[in-house]
Amino acid sequence: MVTDPEINATVARAIELQPLVREHADISEADRHLAAPVAAAFAGSGLYRIAAPADWFGGEADPRTQIETIEAIACADGSAAWNLMIGIETFGLIAPAFVGCRDLIADPMTVMCSSTAAVGRADKVSGGYRVSGQWQFVSGCHNAQLFGATVRVWENGEMIPDQPNFYAIVTLPEFEILDTWHTGGLCGSGSHDVRVDDVFVPEERLLVTLGATRHDSPLLNFPLGARLAYNKVAVALGLARAGVDAFVDLAAGKMPRFSSRSLNARPHAHRAVAEAEVLLRSSRALIMDLVEAMWEQVCRREHITTRERALFQLACSNAVRSCIDAVNLVYEAAGTSANFKGQPLERISRDIRVVGQHVTVAAHHIEDAGRVLLGQPAQEMMLAGNLARS
Repeated sequence: MVTDPEINATVARAIELQPLVREHADISEADRHLAAPVAAAFAGSGLYRIAAPADWFGGEADPRTQIETIEAIACADGSAAWNLMIGIETFGLIAPAFVGCRDLIADPMTVMCSSTAAVGRADKVSGGYRVSGQWQFVSGCHNAQLFGATVRVWENGEMIPDQPNFYAIVTLPEFEILDTWHTGGLCGSGSHDVRVDDVFVPEERLLVTLGATRHDSPLLNFPLGARLAYNKVAVALGLARAGVDAFVDLAAGKMPRFSSRSLNARPHAHRAVAEAEVLLRSSRALIMDLVEAMWEQVCRREHITTRERALFQLACSNAVRSCIDAVNLVYEAAGTSANFKGQPLERISRDIRVVGQHVTVAAHHIEDAGRVLLGQPAQEMMLAGNLARS
């Protein structure tokens, strides 16, 4: 991982946890959810809360620090990094909305999971709501004590029209985890479905949803779409770094069949690692340059233009694609060794493809960014929908 000469204290805490993360990576992969000791270490070191304002139990870390923290964990295990990344996003964006139920998040060991992949039902009753639904992709649900269920409010048997989504905060043991996360990549992220059946949620636990919370912290005024994208990039950057490094280690000791030269002496290996390094380093440098410039603008309370957001989205989607390409290059150059379980490149190649499929950094946003750069209106959700607000 490439970091500043003087490592940020938050990033240093993540680096210190790398051995623990590596130790439990196979367990998380087999169990299909993050190992409990790793989640406890993330919580105990405050990493889940680095993106929340200080007055809401957060570390108030700037975007670059968030990226480098997640990147450091992804160098050790992609699934653990995905779990941490989702936890950072969730708590960072929703913590200031706990105005009427602040006590729920006062304990630093409390972990929250959530999902916006489905919209459940909250029926208005005396003193609160009866909540029901099933939500997909609830990363980290096995390690969480709180679940944020995206809902719409119903009253007298009818859904209230023209309303936004809300977050209904459901506590253990009133949400059920369904065993649905059977995947090739990021197995250990634990992104299973969660179901809630007619659970009473008090009035004060119905919160505004992600991105709707108002707070003076620049973190809550950073463009929402950009914030959701850069943390996905962080996972890809860490995975690609780990992949290139794994190839270098493999090449030093591998003597390919039917060859008299070691892998690290072969021209195709030289080209593969060179091209992978430039893809990774150049995309990372652009992301850091743009995110720091945008952060300075937000701190000065300047408006982020549509063109600036389009350039950043372009950089994010392209960075993930470049990271995938970098891993593909060294995976191919590694030969059959990369196919074996236990060889780092085998898992990394599976994990990084999942990152590229996430809606916030998907490749089709590159076209939409180009559309904006040519003076045409955006059409996709990251630049044209609710996520586009500054």
